[in-house]
Amino acid sequence: MRLLLVILPIFAFILNIFGLMRLIPLYFTIPLLFATIYMTVYSFQNKKQFKGF
Repeated sequence: MRLLLVILPIFAFILNIFGLMRLIPLYFTIPLLFATIYMTVYSFQNKKQFKGF
């Protein structure tokens, strides 16, 4: 699962580069990049949280 959360932002970044070259629409690539970075940061930050007794 962690490997997937590292690979997805890299893939979204490559798609965003294609969007900057106008091969893919930017209105598709920018939200995808934001969502994958948000999911990755949220999942890595949420793992070490104290849940209580």
